[in-house]
Amino acid sequence: MARIAVIGAGMGAMAAAARLAVAGHRVTVYERSETFGGSVGRYTRDGFAFDTGPSLLHLPAVYRDLFVKTGKEPLERCVTMTQVDPASRHLFADGTSVSLPNASRAGVVAALDAALGAGAGDSWGGFLDRARDAWDRSRRPLLEEPLRADWEVLRRDPYPAVRQRRLLRSARLAGTVAEIGAWELTDPRLAALLDGYALSYGLDPLRAPAGAALLPYMEETFGSWYVAGGMRALAQAVYERCLARKVEFTFGAEVAGVVEKDGRAAGVELAAGSVAEADHVVLGAWPRPGLVPGQQLWRDGDVTVQPRPGGAATVPGRFQVLLSLRGARPADAAHRTVVHGPDGAAERAAVFGGRLAERPTVTVIRPDDPSTRPDASHEAVTLTATVAPHGAVDWTDEALRGRCADTLIDAAAAVVPGVRERLLHAEVRTPAESAAETGAEGGSVPAPALAGADGAYLHAGNRTRLPGLYLAGGWSHPGGGLAHAGMSGALVAGLVVEGDGFRGSQ
Repeated sequence: MARIAVIGAGMGAMAAAARLAVAGHRVTVYERSETFGGSVGRYTRDGFAFDTGPSLLHLPAVYRDLFVKTGKEPLERCVTMTQVDPASRHLFADGTSVSLPNASRAGVVAALDAALGAGAGDSWGGFLDRARDAWDRSRRPLLEEPLRADWEVLRRDPYPAVRQRRLLRSARLAGTVAEIGAWELTDPRLAALLDGYALSYGLDPLRAPAGAALLPYMEETFGSWYVAGGMRALAQAVYERCLARKVEFTFGAEVAGVVEKDGRAAGVELAAGSVAEADHVVLGAWPRPGLVPGQQLWRDGDVTVQPRPGGAATVPGRFQVLLSLRGARPADAAHRTVVHGPDGAAERAAVFGGRLAERPTVTVIRPDDPSTRPDASHEAVTLTATVAPHGAVDWTDEALRGRCADTLIDAAAAVVPGVRERLLHAEVRTPAESAAETGAEGGSVPAPALAGADGAYLHAGNRTRLPGLYLAGGWSHPGGGLAHAGMSGALVAGLVVEGDGFRGSQ
Protein backbone atom coordinates (compact mmCIF):
# COMPACT_ATOMS: atom_id res chain seq x y z
CA MET A 1 0.00 0.00 0.00
CA ALA A 2 1.46 3.33 -1.10
CA ARG A 3 0.81 6.73 0.44
CA ILE A 4 -0.59 9.12 -2.14
CA ALA A 5 -1.03 12.87 -1.71
CA VAL A 6 -3.51 14.55 -4.04
CA ILE A 7 -3.35 18.33 -4.49
CA GLY A 8 -6.81 19.74 -5.10
CA ALA A 9 -10.31 18.32 -4.85
CA GLY A 10 -11.53 19.02 -8.38
CA MET A 11 -13.33 16.39 -10.43
CA GLY A 12 -10.21 14.94 -12.05
CA ALA A 13 -8.37 14.80 -8.74
CA MET A 14 -11.28 13.08 -6.98
CA ALA A 15 -11.69 10.63 -9.88
CA ALA A 16 -8.04 9.65 -9.46
CA ALA A 17 -8.33 9.48 -5.67
CA ALA A 18 -11.32 7.11 -5.70
CA ARG A 19 -9.69 4.75 -8.19
CA LEU A 20 -6.37 4.73 -6.32
CA ALA A 21 -8.09 4.03 -3.00
CA VAL A 22 -9.91 1.05 -4.54
CA ALA A 23 -6.53 -0.23 -5.70
CA GLY A 24 -5.48 -0.41 -2.04
CA HIS A 25 -3.55 2.82 -1.61
CA ARG A 26 -3.83 5.29 1.25
CA VAL A 27 -5.00 8.53 -0.34
CA THR A 28 -5.16 12.00 1.22
CA VAL A 29 -6.53 15.01 -0.64
CA TYR A 30 -5.30 18.51 0.26
CA GLU A 31 -7.67 21.28 -0.88
CA ARG A 32 -6.96 25.00 -0.49
CA SER A 33 -10.64 25.95 -0.24
CA GLU A 34 -13.25 24.71 2.21
CA THR A 35 -15.07 22.45 -0.22
CA PHE A 36 -14.69 19.96 -3.06
CA GLY A 37 -15.54 20.11 -6.74
CA GLY A 38 -13.16 22.75 -8.09
CA SER A 39 -15.01 24.73 -10.75
CA VAL A 40 -18.18 22.65 -10.25
CA GLY A 41 -19.76 25.03 -7.77
CA ARG A 42 -23.22 26.04 -6.58
CA TYR A 43 -24.56 29.44 -5.55
CA THR A 44 -27.69 29.67 -3.41
CA ARG A 45 -29.78 32.61 -2.23
CA ASP A 46 -33.34 32.90 -0.89
CA GLY A 47 -34.35 29.47 -2.14
CA PHE A 48 -32.74 29.89 -5.59
CA ALA A 49 -29.79 27.71 -6.65
CA PHE A 50 -27.44 27.98 -9.64
CA ASP A 51 -24.57 26.00 -11.13
CA THR A 52 -21.48 28.20 -11.29
CA GLY A 53 -19.57 25.81 -13.52
CA PRO A 54 -20.69 23.36 -16.19
CA SER A 55 -24.46 22.99 -16.54
CA LEU A 56 -24.60 19.83 -18.64
CA LEU A 57 -22.71 16.55 -18.81
CA HIS A 58 -21.53 15.07 -22.09
CA LEU A 59 -20.03 11.58 -22.37
CA PRO A 60 -21.68 10.31 -19.16
CA ALA A 61 -19.96 6.96 -19.77
CA VAL A 62 -16.84 8.44 -18.16
CA TYR A 63 -18.57 8.76 -14.78
CA ARG A 64 -20.54 5.55 -15.20
CA ASP A 65 -17.20 3.78 -15.55
CA LEU A 66 -15.82 5.58 -12.47
CA PHE A 67 -18.72 4.39 -10.32
CA VAL A 68 -18.62 0.83 -11.69
CA LYS A 69 -14.89 0.59 -11.00
CA THR A 70 -15.07 2.06 -7.48
CA GLY A 71 -18.12 0.44 -5.89
CA LYS A 72 -21.27 -1.59 -6.17
CA GLU A 73 -23.64 1.33 -6.62
CA PRO A 74 -23.77 2.56 -10.24
CA LEU A 75 -23.93 6.22 -11.09
CA GLU A 76 -27.68 6.20 -11.70
CA ARG A 77 -28.30 5.09 -8.10
CA CYS A 78 -26.33 8.04 -6.81
CA VAL A 79 -27.68 10.81 -9.05
CA THR A 80 -30.70 11.27 -11.28
CA MET A 81 -29.67 12.06 -14.86
CA THR A 82 -31.97 12.99 -17.72
CA GLN A 83 -31.32 13.91 -21.33
CA VAL A 84 -32.51 17.44 -21.98
CA ASP A 85 -34.70 17.78 -25.05
CA PRO A 86 -34.12 19.81 -27.08
CA ALA A 87 -30.40 19.61 -26.44
CA SER A 88 -30.15 23.27 -27.37
CA ARG A 89 -32.01 26.08 -29.03
CA HIS A 90 -30.12 28.59 -31.17
CA LEU A 91 -31.21 32.14 -31.92
CA PHE A 92 -29.20 33.71 -34.74
CA ALA A 93 -28.51 37.36 -35.42
CA ASP A 94 -30.98 37.49 -38.34
CA GLY A 95 -33.81 36.39 -36.05
CA THR A 96 -34.09 32.79 -37.20
CA SER A 97 -34.00 30.07 -34.56
CA VAL A 98 -33.70 26.31 -34.43
CA SER A 99 -34.15 23.72 -31.69
CA LEU A 100 -31.81 20.74 -31.98
CA PRO A 101 -33.13 17.45 -30.55
CA ASN A 102 -30.92 15.47 -28.20
CA ALA A 103 -28.77 12.69 -29.66
CA SER A 104 -30.83 12.38 -32.85
CA ARG A 105 -28.90 12.78 -36.09
CA ALA A 106 -32.04 12.54 -38.22
CA GLY A 107 -33.85 14.95 -35.93
CA VAL A 108 -31.07 17.53 -36.15
CA VAL A 109 -30.98 17.31 -39.96
CA ALA A 110 -34.76 17.74 -40.17
CA ALA A 111 -34.76 20.65 -37.70
CA LEU A 112 -32.05 22.51 -39.61
CA ASP A 113 -33.83 22.01 -42.94
CA ALA A 114 -37.09 23.29 -41.47
CA ALA A 115 -35.54 26.33 -39.80
CA LEU A 116 -32.76 27.36 -42.18
CA GLY A 117 -33.93 25.98 -45.50
CA ALA A 118 -33.59 22.83 -47.55
CA GLY A 119 -30.02 21.58 -47.72
CA ALA A 120 -28.91 23.04 -44.40
CA GLY A 121 -29.46 19.72 -42.64
CA ASP A 122 -27.52 17.75 -45.23
CA SER A 123 -24.67 20.27 -45.06
CA TRP A 124 -24.44 19.88 -41.27
CA GLY A 125 -24.90 16.11 -41.56
CA GLY A 126 -21.98 15.86 -43.99
CA PHE A 127 -19.87 17.84 -41.56
CA LEU A 128 -20.82 15.44 -38.75
CA ASP A 129 -19.84 12.48 -40.96
CA ARG A 130 -16.38 13.96 -41.34
CA ALA A 131 -16.29 14.77 -37.61
CA ARG A 132 -17.09 11.11 -36.90
CA ASP A 133 -14.09 10.09 -39.02
CA ALA A 134 -11.95 12.48 -36.98
CA TRP A 135 -13.35 10.94 -33.77
CA ASP A 136 -12.53 7.41 -34.97
CA ARG A 137 -9.00 8.43 -35.96
CA SER A 138 -8.04 10.28 -32.79
CA ARG A 139 -10.31 9.09 -29.97
CA ARG A 140 -7.95 6.60 -28.39
CA PRO A 141 -4.62 8.51 -28.43
CA LEU A 142 -6.33 11.83 -27.71
CA LEU A 143 -8.71 10.78 -24.92
CA GLU A 144 -8.24 7.23 -23.71
CA GLU A 145 -4.48 6.76 -23.49
CA PRO A 146 -1.67 8.59 -21.72
CA LEU A 147 0.33 10.67 -24.16
CA ARG A 148 2.66 8.20 -25.81
CA ALA A 149 6.29 8.59 -26.73
CA ASP A 150 5.10 8.93 -30.33
CA TRP A 151 2.59 11.65 -29.43
CA GLU A 152 3.65 13.49 -32.59
CA VAL A 153 0.86 11.63 -34.39
CA LEU A 154 -1.43 14.14 -32.70
CA ARG A 155 0.33 17.02 -34.42
CA ARG A 156 -1.67 16.14 -37.53
CA ASP A 157 -5.28 17.22 -37.81
CA PRO A 158 -7.60 14.18 -37.95
CA TYR A 159 -10.44 16.07 -39.65
CA PRO A 160 -10.86 14.93 -43.31
CA ALA A 161 -11.55 18.34 -44.80
CA VAL A 162 -13.23 18.65 -48.17
CA ARG A 163 -10.85 19.82 -50.88
CA GLN A 164 -11.88 23.26 -52.10
CA ARG A 165 -11.09 24.28 -55.67
CA ARG A 166 -10.77 28.01 -56.12
CA LEU A 167 -10.48 30.02 -59.30
CA LEU A 168 -6.83 30.74 -60.20
CA ARG A 169 -5.74 29.23 -56.88
CA SER A 170 -4.55 25.83 -55.82
CA ALA A 171 -6.98 23.57 -53.98
CA ARG A 172 -7.30 24.29 -50.27
CA LEU A 173 -8.34 22.28 -47.22
CA ALA A 174 -10.08 23.78 -44.21
CA GLY A 175 -7.57 23.83 -41.38
CA THR A 176 -9.50 25.75 -38.72
CA VAL A 177 -13.02 25.87 -37.33
CA ALA A 178 -13.67 29.16 -39.11
CA GLU A 179 -12.52 27.73 -42.43
CA ILE A 180 -14.87 24.76 -42.06
CA GLY A 181 -17.71 27.21 -41.57
CA ALA A 182 -16.74 29.37 -44.54
CA TRP A 183 -15.77 26.65 -47.01
CA GLU A 184 -17.82 23.58 -46.08
CA LEU A 185 -20.98 24.79 -44.35
CA THR A 186 -21.49 27.94 -46.48
CA ASP A 187 -24.66 29.07 -44.65
CA PRO A 188 -23.48 31.78 -42.22
CA ARG A 189 -25.90 30.50 -39.57
CA LEU A 190 -24.37 27.02 -39.71
CA ALA A 191 -20.95 28.67 -39.47
CA ALA A 192 -22.17 30.59 -36.42
CA LEU A 193 -23.48 27.34 -34.94
CA LEU A 194 -20.04 25.72 -35.29
CA ASP A 195 -18.24 28.83 -34.06
CA GLY A 196 -20.52 28.85 -31.02
CA TYR A 197 -19.46 25.34 -30.06
CA ALA A 198 -15.80 26.35 -30.23
CA LEU A 199 -16.32 29.59 -28.33
CA SER A 200 -18.24 27.82 -25.55
CA TYR A 201 -15.12 25.74 -24.90
CA GLY A 202 -12.92 28.85 -24.90
CA LEU A 203 -11.49 28.22 -28.37
CA ASP A 204 -10.88 30.87 -31.03
CA PRO A 205 -12.57 29.61 -34.24
CA LEU A 206 -9.97 31.49 -36.32
CA ARG A 207 -7.13 29.50 -34.76
CA ALA A 208 -8.58 26.29 -33.34
CA PRO A 209 -7.76 23.35 -35.61
CA ALA A 210 -10.43 21.65 -37.67
CA GLY A 211 -10.12 18.71 -35.27
CA ALA A 212 -12.30 20.73 -32.89
CA ALA A 213 -15.14 19.20 -34.93
CA LEU A 214 -14.99 16.41 -32.32
CA LEU A 215 -16.69 18.70 -29.79
CA PRO A 216 -20.07 19.15 -31.54
CA TYR A 217 -19.84 15.53 -32.68
CA MET A 218 -19.54 14.31 -29.08
CA GLU A 219 -22.43 16.47 -27.90
CA GLU A 220 -24.77 15.54 -30.73
CA THR A 221 -23.86 11.83 -30.68
CA PHE A 222 -23.69 11.02 -26.96
CA GLY A 223 -26.24 13.58 -25.82
CA SER A 224 -26.51 16.36 -23.26
CA TRP A 225 -27.42 15.25 -19.75
CA TYR A 226 -28.67 17.21 -16.77
CA VAL A 227 -28.19 16.02 -13.20
CA ALA A 228 -31.06 16.75 -10.81
CA GLY A 229 -29.79 19.24 -8.26
CA GLY A 230 -27.28 20.55 -10.82
CA MET A 231 -23.76 19.46 -11.59
CA ARG A 232 -22.92 20.06 -7.95
CA ALA A 233 -24.89 16.90 -7.22
CA LEU A 234 -22.49 14.97 -9.44
CA ALA A 235 -19.52 16.46 -7.57
CA GLN A 236 -21.21 15.50 -4.29
CA ALA A 237 -21.66 11.93 -5.50
CA VAL A 238 -17.99 11.63 -6.51
CA TYR A 239 -16.92 13.11 -3.16
CA GLU A 240 -19.11 10.63 -1.27
CA ARG A 241 -17.70 7.76 -3.33
CA CYS A 242 -14.21 8.90 -2.30
CA LEU A 243 -15.26 8.92 1.37
CA ALA A 244 -16.76 5.45 1.00
CA ARG A 245 -13.41 4.24 -0.33
CA LYS A 246 -11.64 5.76 2.72
CA VAL A 247 -10.08 8.72 0.93
CA GLU A 248 -9.16 11.40 3.48
CA PHE A 249 -9.81 15.08 2.77
CA THR A 250 -8.07 18.02 4.41
CA PHE A 251 -9.79 21.29 3.52
CA GLY A 252 -8.31 24.73 4.03
CA ALA A 253 -4.91 23.18 3.37
CA GLU A 254 -2.98 25.09 0.73
CA VAL A 255 0.01 23.25 -0.67
CA ALA A 256 3.10 25.44 -0.91
CA GLY A 257 5.12 22.97 -2.94
CA VAL A 258 5.86 19.41 -3.92
CA VAL A 259 8.66 17.86 -1.88
CA GLU A 260 11.46 16.24 -3.85
CA LYS A 261 13.79 13.64 -2.31
CA ASP A 262 16.36 11.45 -4.03
CA GLY A 263 15.16 12.60 -7.44
CA ARG A 264 11.46 11.84 -7.02
CA ALA A 265 8.31 13.31 -5.52
CA ALA A 266 8.22 12.50 -1.81
CA GLY A 267 5.24 14.44 -0.46
CA VAL A 268 3.82 17.94 -0.15
CA GLU A 269 4.73 20.94 1.95
CA LEU A 270 1.72 22.82 3.28
CA ALA A 271 1.58 26.59 3.50
CA ALA A 272 1.26 26.23 7.27
CA GLY A 273 4.76 24.74 7.32
CA SER A 274 4.17 21.03 7.86
CA VAL A 275 5.21 18.31 5.43
CA ALA A 276 3.07 15.32 4.48
CA GLU A 277 5.22 12.50 3.16
CA ALA A 278 3.96 10.41 0.26
CA ASP A 279 5.16 7.81 -2.20
CA HIS A 280 3.30 9.47 -5.07
CA VAL A 281 1.85 12.94 -5.59
CA VAL A 282 -1.06 13.77 -7.88
CA LEU A 283 -1.33 17.43 -8.87
CA GLY A 284 -4.99 18.07 -9.64
CA ALA A 285 -4.91 21.87 -9.59
CA TRP A 286 -3.55 24.61 -11.80
CA PRO A 287 0.26 24.12 -11.77
CA ARG A 288 1.18 27.57 -10.55
CA PRO A 289 4.85 28.60 -10.79
CA GLY A 290 6.93 27.45 -7.84
CA LEU A 291 4.67 24.57 -6.90
CA VAL A 292 6.92 21.91 -8.44
CA PRO A 293 10.71 21.88 -7.86
CA GLY A 294 12.31 23.29 -10.98
CA GLN A 295 8.84 23.15 -12.55
CA GLN A 296 9.64 19.59 -13.66
CA LEU A 297 6.29 18.97 -15.31
CA TRP A 298 7.00 17.98 -18.87
CA ARG A 299 8.40 14.48 -19.28
CA ASP A 300 10.93 13.65 -21.99
CA GLY A 301 9.18 11.67 -24.69
CA ASP A 302 5.82 13.23 -23.88
CA VAL A 303 4.51 16.54 -25.08
CA THR A 304 6.12 19.81 -24.16
CA VAL A 305 3.09 22.02 -24.12
CA GLN A 306 3.35 24.89 -26.53
CA PRO A 307 1.69 28.20 -25.71
CA ARG A 308 -1.64 28.78 -27.38
CA PRO A 309 -1.45 31.15 -30.34
CA GLY A 310 -1.41 34.65 -28.93
CA GLY A 311 -0.08 33.60 -25.55
CA ALA A 312 -1.49 32.04 -22.39
CA ALA A 313 -3.13 35.30 -21.36
CA THR A 314 -5.71 34.75 -24.11
CA VAL A 315 -7.12 31.59 -22.51
CA PRO A 316 -10.55 32.97 -21.63
CA GLY A 317 -12.84 32.62 -18.65
CA ARG A 318 -16.59 32.83 -18.03
CA PHE A 319 -18.83 35.74 -17.09
CA GLN A 320 -22.10 34.71 -15.45
CA VAL A 321 -25.24 36.47 -14.33
CA LEU A 322 -27.43 34.41 -12.00
CA LEU A 323 -31.02 35.65 -12.21
CA SER A 324 -33.65 35.07 -9.52
CA LEU A 325 -36.97 35.68 -11.28
CA ARG A 326 -40.58 35.89 -10.21
CA GLY A 327 -42.97 34.00 -12.44
CA ALA A 328 -43.06 30.34 -13.41
CA ARG A 329 -40.79 28.74 -15.97
CA PRO A 330 -42.79 28.12 -19.17
CA ALA A 331 -43.31 24.44 -19.89
CA ASP A 332 -41.91 24.83 -23.41
CA ALA A 333 -38.72 26.64 -22.35
CA ALA A 334 -35.50 25.04 -23.60
CA HIS A 335 -32.96 24.05 -20.98
CA ARG A 336 -30.18 25.71 -23.03
CA THR A 337 -30.57 28.51 -25.53
CA VAL A 338 -27.62 30.11 -27.32
CA VAL A 339 -28.20 33.71 -28.40
CA HIS A 340 -25.53 34.20 -31.04
CA GLY A 341 -23.83 37.59 -31.20
CA PRO A 342 -24.35 39.72 -34.31
CA ASP A 343 -20.65 40.08 -35.16
CA GLY A 344 -18.62 36.93 -34.60
CA ALA A 345 -15.39 38.47 -35.88
CA ALA A 346 -15.62 41.41 -33.47
CA GLU A 347 -16.48 39.11 -30.58
CA ARG A 348 -13.53 36.82 -31.27
CA ALA A 349 -11.17 39.78 -31.58
CA ALA A 350 -12.33 41.10 -28.21
CA VAL A 351 -12.32 37.83 -26.25
CA PHE A 352 -8.93 36.69 -27.51
CA GLY A 353 -7.48 40.17 -27.62
CA GLY A 354 -8.11 40.91 -23.95
CA ARG A 355 -11.09 43.22 -24.37
CA LEU A 356 -14.79 43.28 -23.57
CA ALA A 357 -17.05 42.30 -26.48
CA GLU A 358 -19.85 44.77 -27.11
CA ARG A 359 -22.46 42.11 -27.94
CA PRO A 360 -21.22 38.63 -27.00
CA THR A 361 -22.77 35.24 -27.62
CA VAL A 362 -24.87 34.41 -24.53
CA THR A 363 -25.93 30.99 -23.29
CA VAL A 364 -29.20 31.00 -21.35
CA ILE A 365 -29.74 28.07 -18.95
CA ARG A 366 -33.29 27.47 -17.67
CA PRO A 367 -33.35 24.11 -15.82
CA ASP A 368 -36.69 22.44 -15.17
CA ASP A 369 -35.61 21.46 -11.66
CA PRO A 370 -37.62 22.24 -8.50
CA SER A 371 -34.41 22.32 -6.45
CA THR A 372 -33.30 25.49 -8.27
CA ARG A 373 -36.20 27.68 -7.11
CA PRO A 374 -38.18 28.37 -3.93
CA ASP A 375 -41.48 27.29 -5.53
CA ALA A 376 -43.21 26.79 -8.88
CA SER A 377 -44.01 30.50 -9.20
CA HIS A 378 -40.33 31.44 -9.51
CA GLU A 379 -37.49 30.59 -11.89
CA ALA A 380 -33.69 30.45 -11.72
CA VAL A 381 -31.91 31.43 -14.94
CA THR A 382 -28.15 31.48 -15.61
CA LEU A 383 -26.55 33.62 -18.33
CA THR A 384 -23.01 32.84 -19.46
CA ALA A 385 -20.59 34.41 -21.93
CA THR A 386 -17.01 33.53 -22.79
CA VAL A 387 -14.82 36.52 -21.94
CA ALA A 388 -11.18 37.58 -21.66
CA PRO A 389 -9.48 36.48 -18.42
CA HIS A 390 -8.98 38.60 -15.35
CA GLY A 391 -5.81 40.61 -15.80
CA ALA A 392 -6.44 41.22 -19.47
CA VAL A 393 -9.70 42.80 -18.27
CA ASP A 394 -10.09 44.17 -14.76
CA TRP A 395 -13.09 42.16 -13.61
CA THR A 396 -13.05 43.83 -10.20
CA ASP A 397 -14.20 47.09 -11.85
CA GLU A 398 -17.81 47.43 -10.66
CA ALA A 399 -18.83 49.68 -13.56
CA LEU A 400 -17.43 47.19 -16.06
CA ARG A 401 -19.13 44.27 -14.30
CA GLY A 402 -22.45 46.09 -14.32
CA ARG A 403 -22.17 47.06 -17.98
CA CYS A 404 -21.35 43.49 -18.99
CA ALA A 405 -24.22 42.11 -16.88
CA ASP A 406 -26.65 44.52 -18.54
CA THR A 407 -25.44 43.37 -21.96
CA LEU A 408 -26.11 39.72 -21.10
CA ILE A 409 -29.55 40.50 -19.67
CA ASP A 410 -30.46 42.47 -22.79
CA ALA A 411 -29.49 39.48 -24.94
CA ALA A 412 -31.48 37.11 -22.71
CA ALA A 413 -34.61 39.23 -23.14
CA ALA A 414 -34.99 37.71 -26.60
CA VAL A 415 -35.72 34.30 -25.05
CA VAL A 416 -36.91 35.25 -21.54
CA PRO A 417 -39.66 37.80 -22.16
CA GLY A 418 -40.03 40.45 -19.48
CA VAL A 419 -36.82 39.37 -17.78
CA ARG A 420 -36.15 42.79 -16.25
CA GLU A 421 -39.68 43.16 -14.92
CA ARG A 422 -39.44 39.68 -13.37
CA LEU A 423 -36.01 40.26 -11.80
CA LEU A 424 -35.70 39.86 -8.03
CA HIS A 425 -31.91 39.64 -7.81
CA ALA A 426 -28.92 39.33 -10.13
CA GLU A 427 -25.64 37.85 -8.91
CA VAL A 428 -22.59 38.56 -11.06
CA ARG A 429 -19.66 36.16 -11.27
CA THR A 430 -16.55 36.88 -13.30
CA PRO A 431 -13.12 35.38 -13.98
CA ALA A 432 -11.93 37.29 -10.90
CA GLU A 433 -14.15 35.12 -8.68
CA SER A 434 -13.07 32.00 -10.56
CA ALA A 435 -9.41 32.85 -10.03
CA ALA A 436 -9.96 33.33 -6.29
CA GLU A 437 -11.88 30.08 -5.91
CA THR A 438 -9.94 27.70 -8.14
CA GLY A 439 -6.47 29.27 -8.18
CA ALA A 440 -6.39 29.26 -11.98
CA GLU A 441 -4.49 32.27 -13.31
CA GLY A 442 -6.93 34.90 -14.55
CA GLY A 443 -9.86 32.61 -13.87
CA SER A 444 -9.11 30.92 -17.19
CA VAL A 445 -11.01 27.75 -18.04
CA PRO A 446 -8.99 25.02 -19.81
CA ALA A 447 -10.35 23.71 -23.10
CA PRO A 448 -10.36 20.04 -24.12
CA ALA A 449 -7.24 18.79 -25.85
CA LEU A 450 -7.31 18.85 -29.65
CA ALA A 451 -5.22 17.13 -32.27
CA GLY A 452 -3.72 19.21 -35.05
CA ALA A 453 -2.13 22.66 -35.09
CA ASP A 454 1.26 21.00 -34.62
CA GLY A 455 0.32 20.02 -31.05
CA ALA A 456 -0.45 23.55 -29.84
CA TYR A 457 -3.78 22.48 -28.33
CA LEU A 458 -2.52 19.47 -26.41
CA HIS A 459 -2.08 19.57 -22.64
CA ALA A 460 0.69 18.38 -20.38
CA GLY A 461 1.00 14.61 -20.11
CA ASN A 462 -0.22 12.87 -16.95
CA ARG A 463 3.31 11.70 -16.24
CA THR A 464 5.89 14.32 -15.42
CA ARG A 465 9.64 14.66 -15.56
CA LEU A 466 9.75 14.21 -11.78
CA PRO A 467 9.20 10.52 -10.99
CA GLY A 468 6.29 9.96 -8.65
CA LEU A 469 4.49 13.18 -9.68
CA TYR A 470 1.39 12.93 -11.86
CA LEU A 471 -1.02 15.48 -13.31
CA ALA A 472 -4.82 15.18 -13.28
CA GLY A 473 -7.65 17.58 -14.06
CA GLY A 474 -8.39 20.07 -16.78
CA TRP A 475 -4.89 21.51 -17.05
CA SER A 476 -3.45 18.12 -18.01
CA HIS A 477 -4.13 15.53 -20.70
CA PRO A 478 -6.82 15.24 -22.11
CA GLY A 479 -7.85 18.76 -21.08
CA GLY A 480 -10.81 20.66 -19.66
CA GLY A 481 -14.46 19.75 -19.25
CA LEU A 482 -16.25 17.36 -16.92
CA ALA A 483 -15.78 14.26 -19.07
CA HIS A 484 -12.16 15.02 -19.91
CA ALA A 485 -11.31 15.66 -16.25
CA GLY A 486 -12.80 12.28 -15.35
CA MET A 487 -10.68 10.65 -18.07
CA SER A 488 -7.54 12.26 -16.65
CA GLY A 489 -8.28 10.70 -13.26
CA ALA A 490 -8.58 7.26 -14.83
CA LEU A 491 -5.29 7.71 -16.71
CA VAL A 492 -3.40 8.82 -13.59
CA ALA A 493 -4.73 5.90 -11.56
CA GLY A 494 -3.70 3.49 -14.30
CA LEU A 495 -0.19 4.93 -14.46
CA VAL A 496 0.29 4.73 -10.68
CA VAL A 497 -1.08 1.19 -10.40
CA GLU A 498 0.37 -0.34 -13.56
CA GLY A 499 3.39 1.88 -14.16
CA ASP A 500 4.63 3.40 -17.39
CA GLY A 501 3.46 0.32 -19.28
CA PHE A 502 -0.16 1.39 -18.80
CA ARG A 503 -1.78 2.02 -22.18
CA GLY A 504 -5.30 3.07 -21.21
CA SER A 505 -8.61 1.31 -20.88
CA GLN A 506 -9.34 -1.48 -23.30
